[in-house]
Amino acid sequence: IHMDVTNESTQGNFILLGFSDRPHLERILFVVILIAYLLTLVGNTTIILVSRLDRYLHTPMYFFLTHLSLLDLSFTTSSIPQLLYNLNGHDKTISYTGCAIQLFLFLGLGGVECLLLAVMAYDRFVAVCKPLHYMVIMNPQLCLGLVSLAWGCGVANSLIMSPMTLWLPCCGYQKVDHFLCEMPALIRMACVNTAAVEGIAFILAIGIVLSPLVFILISYGYIVRAVLSIQSSSGRHKAFNTCGSHLTVDQGKFLTLFYNIVTPLLNPLIYTLRNKEVKGALRRLTLVNLSLRKKL
Repeated sequence: IHMDVTNESTQGNFILLGFSDRPHLERILFVVILIAYLLTLVGNTTIILVSRLDRYLHTPMYFFLTHLSLLDLSFTTSSIPQLLYNLNGHDKTISYTGCAIQLFLFLGLGGVECLLLAVMAYDRFVAVCKPLHYMVIMNPQLCLGLVSLAWGCGVANSLIMSPMTLWLPCCGYQKVDHFLCEMPALIRMACVNTAAVEGIAFILAIGIVLSPLVFILISYGYIVRAVLSIQSSSGRHKAFNTCGSHLTVDQGKFLTLFYNIVTPLLNPLIYTLRNKEVKGALRRLTLVNLSLRKKL
């Protein structure tokens, strides 16, 4: 790959084709995506505030959920506002700098989220399979270390792949056949052999996407075996409740490319807003707020 070839796209803007071939759908998509984005902001912000303000939720599971909600907020905000802007008018452009930032955030935050889901699967594995040792194993140091590792690996992946993708010469072609600056769409624009870049991307994807998925499936294999060995039906129900939400969101995470708006919207509903602990926390915070207002 000749990295010294000048990439003419740096001289101007990229054009995000997105849904421009279906103009009749753009207004409908704008309304639907705007509503979904606003609900995503409200839902994930609620999870972060409740998890931090209520001391009963200062547990490893909610520590990880706080990071997941923060990731979802950042992940959607890295692409959805630009998509809404493009859907709402004739201007489909994005600056080279904007495209570079979007690519870096998309790769980095997406990688962190896949790894964080694997961390959360391990947390549920320990909770179900080793309940008596849960708080000893999932101590604050380990939780912080696992989250830091997920963030570090995700950012490192982006630091490697973003420059390699952006350095590929486009030879004047500036139309991105996507609604965001995603790596495969940018690679398809290149006018040189991209086999080396695609090979590196594949190797990194094994570590960032495939390995966490395999780990999650193995963890849930052990969890299912442990749950089925529980004699009481109430115990089995509680154990499945503990893990069912995580498995539900993983299916959407790894099997669809629309996770950057659908999954962040569903995560608060799947994980916590239907959870008795979170409902109790919201009730307590509401009562405290009302009592403070009465005193004032």
